[in-house]
Amino acid sequence: MLQTRLLVAIRHTRIASFARQPRAIFAHQTTTHVQWQSYAVRVIDRKKETDISTYPPDLIRNFSIIAHIDHGKSTLADRLLELTGVISKTGKNKQVLDKLKVERERGITVKAQSASMFYEYNGKKYLMNLIDTPGHVDFSYEVSRSLAACQGTILLVDAAQGIQAQTVANFYLAFGEGLAVVPMLNKVDLPTAEPERAAQQIEGTFEIDASKILHMSAKTGLGVDAVLPSVIENMPPPLGSIDQPFKALLFDTWYDKYVGVVCLMAIKDGSIKKGDRIVSTHSKQKYEVTEVGIMHPEPSPTTSLQVGQVGYITCNMKSVSEAHVGDTFYRDKHPVEALPGFVPAKSMVFAGVFPIDADEFARLDESIQKLTLNDSSVSVHKETSAALGQGWRLGFLGTLHMDVFRQRLEEEYDASILITAPTVPYQIKYRDGTTRFIRTPADFPDIHTMQDNVESTMEPFVLATMIFPERYLGQMLELCTLHRGEIQNHVYIDEARVLLKCRLPMAEIVSDFFDKLKSKSQGFASFDYEESGYEASDLVKMEVLLNNEAVDALASVMHRSTSVVAGRDMAKRLREVIRRQLFDIIIQTAANGKIVARETV
Repeated sequence: MLQTRLLVAIRHTRIASFARQPRAIFAHQTTTHVQWQSYAVRVIDRKKETDISTYPPDLIRNFSIIAHIDHGKSTLADRLLELTGVISKTGKNKQVLDKLKVERERGITVKAQSASMFYEYNGKKYLMNLIDTPGHVDFSYEVSRSLAACQGTILLVDAAQGIQAQTVANFYLAFGEGLAVVPMLNKVDLPTAEPERAAQQIEGTFEIDASKILHMSAKTGLGVDAVLPSVIENMPPPLGSIDQPFKALLFDTWYDKYVGVVCLMAIKDGSIKKGDRIVSTHSKQKYEVTEVGIMHPEPSPTTSLQVGQVGYITCNMKSVSEAHVGDTFYRDKHPVEALPGFVPAKSMVFAGVFPIDADEFARLDESIQKLTLNDSSVSVHKETSAALGQGWRLGFLGTLHMDVFRQRLEEEYDASILITAPTVPYQIKYRDGTTRFIRTPADFPDIHTMQDNVESTMEPFVLATMIFPERYLGQMLELCTLHRGEIQNHVYIDEARVLLKCRLPMAEIVSDFFDKLKSKSQGFASFDYEESGYEASDLVKMEVLLNNEAVDALASVMHRSTSVVAGRDMAKRLREVIRRQLFDIIIQTAANGKIVARETV
């Protein structure tokens, strides 16, 4: 009874809100990934199938837009859609490709979206396939998957802010894929814009000729008419042959209640049309194609899809477990060599998700399966808590990624959930040579096992990149040091901006590091990180005891140096949350069995 009251109270406190770092509460989403039309309307539209078989690979350009968050990717996509007549120039087009409500209300892109455009240049009509990508580090897996369907990318840089941390990360992501990178400066019309300085940063950092950088303003349309000609001239067409057997890469999926699983594919060879039978290389299952089409930007059926084109395919795939992002599909009885696919996303943050009502477990299980079909970077493992019952341990790429997933679960699937504080995956190295991953505090060895069998405990580290004005260098170095960081190096990318690299424990990133970074830099610092392996660390398990009874839902793993301060803070917060009873409630926090704080209600 006591634990039940405590958990109800926690829902209204900041103890359980650790999972909401950074503190951006995202809006809700009530529609699916794509705004599919009603079934009746879609039947009528099939009579209006577009014939795109007249576009050979040399008249196709598949490209994406990559940039740091809030540098104008979605706004540029709007102008390009208007320029090609895909959407009307009403002046009300704002982030048309940001179809999730959470994206529109927060002004960020969390899901890569594609749109096909027809554009005439030098007397030839081109099929331009655009993919708008997220800019936040937590959604980098979306970017990497999108780049696999492209031959080139637009690197968009804000002329007022210059190069930011995610600009650097996305450039090297595209460079590593061997894509043609076309740099462009956006927001050159702003009073604070410094296009010459930003161009010099691009030239100095990426070794790109500054004279070839296009200057424009996506908001006003200034210079946008030169974007697509630049894409056609500077990006190669897709490779492949129409005469080869059909081969396609599955790089995105989502679930539609009318047609089941919808597959977004890049056609590498051959062609596909309605009625053809295709086979999955991964599962060897066979499917009959019921519809093919392009995103325009809504689903638009076509007579066929052929080499070099990017479009969707529906094939009566009813189970979400059948779709594997990175899978290769081929025509039945015409097997082909599988494409490399994608390196699986490695979860950096884990959190427990539990239904408020235990009777909703089955429905929530189905909802999580459908949502992970649309976001394949989330890992799912079932777990059981003594206090919270049956649930899941979900792995995310970051805390923002986790918060967006929670919002989508609540609104798209009407789920009522409790999410625990985020943790990172630790490693336990035993004296017999074995290694075990710890994704939840409940799996952490007890004090006796630690003394007798454990050789070392290890925690994940990240290589962080920060870019900020030179005047904040002292504060940034201090911030890294306070969070157990190891400074690698810092360089000046121009006379006023510094690029700082340091190694940090991942556990420090998922707490309040981002908030402190923005506070100490007055909002001017940008931040990006990548995995940097595991390192030995002095870890302890922090437990919360109520009248000598452990509450597993509040347990956590942390570094010993922070255990005393964290234990005292936790005890004080619980004293404020728990209501007084007719008897004393003793609150204790213990690190590896040693009491570090006590409060009484």
